[in-house]
Amino acid sequence: MILPIVVYGSPVLRAENKEIDATYPEARKLIDDMYATMYAAEGVGLAAPQVGRNIRLFVVDATPWADDEPELAGFRRAFINPEIYERSGEEGFYNEGCLSLPGLHEDVSRPVTIRMRYLDENFEPHDEEFTGRAARVIQHEYDHLEGIVFTDHLSPLRKTLLKSKLTGFTKGKYKVSYRTK
Repeated sequence: MILPIVVYGSPVLRAENKEIDATYPEARKLIDDMYATMYAAEGVGLAAPQVGRNIRLFVVDATPWADDEPELAGFRRAFINPEIYERSGEEGFYNEGCLSLPGLHEDVSRPVTIRMRYLDENFEPHDEEFTGRAARVIQHEYDHLEGIVFTDHLSPLRKTLLKSKLTGFTKGKYKVSYRTK
């Protein structure tokens, strides 16, 4: 089922997100619905707060970037209770967008390499290193679990310049082809 995506300004995007375990009701269905929602909105990542659930879960599918980074072919994963515990390497800028901030794209600096622990969709533990665009999309979605949106990484001047656009989101002034709330 395709779920409505929460837009910037909603308190759910800034709220605390709780860890879950295998007893979480219909976890597998929620993960499947999040993938369907992400694909319908033409995204590469989606966090549970973006669909109104304040839990520590996000999904990514970076396969659209496989032409530029062949190692991303088939990179489709669910991350439950993730913890980024190391960020290393140089920082790199990349133009990011977000389904919760429709039509807004800005250059954001992030570390190129991360290490993290997480549970997969079967609640099996993993400890992995990610680099490049995989690390970028993971950090972007992880930020949602911390109550952070990508505009929080921008300079104060840039945020000031975007203030009217961000205020517009809170007043419903945006156009998208996917369901929002």
